[in-house]
Amino acid sequence: MDKTSIRIGAGAGYSGDRIAPAVELAEKGQLDYLVFECLAERTIALAQLERSQDPNAGFDPLLQARMRAVLPACIQHGVRIVSNMGAANPLQAGHAVLAVARELGLPQVKVAVVMGDDVLATLTQTGLSLPVLESTTTLEDLQAQLISANAYLGAEALLPALQSDAQVIITGRVADPALFLAPLMHHFGWAADDWTRLGKGVLVGHLLECSAQITGGYFADPGYKDVPNMARLGFPLAEVSASGDAVITKVASSGGCVTVATCTEQLLYEIENPARYLQPDVVADFSQVQLTQLGPDRVQVCGGGGHPRTDTLKVTVGYRDGFIGEGQMSYAGPGAQARGQLALDLVRQRLADAGYGEFEGRYDLIGLNAIFGPSTQSGPEPAEVRARVALRVPTLQQAQHVAHEMEALYLNGPAGGGGATRSVREVIAAAAVLMQRSTVHTSTTLLNSEGS
Repeated sequence: MDKTSIRIGAGAGYSGDRIAPAVELAEKGQLDYLVFECLAERTIALAQLERSQDPNAGFDPLLQARMRAVLPACIQHGVRIVSNMGAANPLQAGHAVLAVARELGLPQVKVAVVMGDDVLATLTQTGLSLPVLESTTTLEDLQAQLISANAYLGAEALLPALQSDAQVIITGRVADPALFLAPLMHHFGWAADDWTRLGKGVLVGHLLECSAQITGGYFADPGYKDVPNMARLGFPLAEVSASGDAVITKVASSGGCVTVATCTEQLLYEIENPARYLQPDVVADFSQVQLTQLGPDRVQVCGGGGHPRTDTLKVTVGYRDGFIGEGQMSYAGPGAQARGQLALDLVRQRLADAGYGEFEGRYDLIGLNAIFGPSTQSGPEPAEVRARVALRVPTLQQAQHVAHEMEALYLNGPAGGGGATRSVREVIAAAAVLMQRSTVHTSTTLLNSEGS
């Protein structure tokens, strides 16, 4: 293995991301590692809910599809896979990867499963007094509604798995950049207190973690920021040196673009203080980052740094927070806006009469005021609108009532309504606390085709 540089690709930036660009990276990216980052704040709480209903569930729903698509090429080219697709059930996810490998005739595949991020038991026993961040409450106030509590593990937790001969490393909740930082630490032998290099590694991870956002996805704005061949948008990869400096690029035949502008947008994404980006492994410093266009789709990244890590880890807490009842109805043709507004007024009054007037709700005409509010109405009346009502309520029955009132506009509302839809869903909310890292204990389980 070339110790002077490493090539890491981003195979996913969220749970529902596209699969074809990851296959392209596996086949043509000349990678050492392919990383799938698939967990958002609430994703793992939803996964924990699934696992509570089915002990074999709770991992990423696209895990098997992704593995079927990329495993053959990754094994052929010696590309190791790192992913948090284990979500709430990483061990079962590891077994699912092995099942796919056997299905594909790849019995030599080994999987390392990293566990320890699930800290619900620890918190309910000793941590209920912890304050909820950006709130005046403590964890104890949410105790009756708690579903999950998962600590953001750092790259250190992944190192034992990387030191094994497993081709696939599966984790649960890990800080997004740590999925990329861990291979860099393993490959180059970076020390856990080499704050400058760790900061640079977090920078690389942050730039790659949202996949196509840095190759033109979520960047494109026709006439202002044009992106070529978006239909075949490629995912990014980084060529990283032992110093931690990197070049962001993509497979030459893929669509999209890698420019200083795309990299700048991703650099600033979800960053509150560029000089103090808190991560489990390091407090990263992006304040002196320099981006240089070296050539088509090649941007050099340097200037990252870091400071000693904190003594605490962030924990995402998932809890039940009521239900949302929603209904929609379309109106078209002359007077569509007035009929749509009448529909909303009728439902608002009927729900108020039923005692729902104090609940948080939205009464929108989609296409007219659903995003910016009533003050934005201007210009000619639209030829069509879609009336939407949604209320957050305490019980399932109340949510069903809300949805039913909207559907009932068919015969109890203005003329010409059609295309009604109704939905009811439980609200799984997310909060965060900080817990001492010394109370979080991780482990690695190795799986192979024999099941050991």
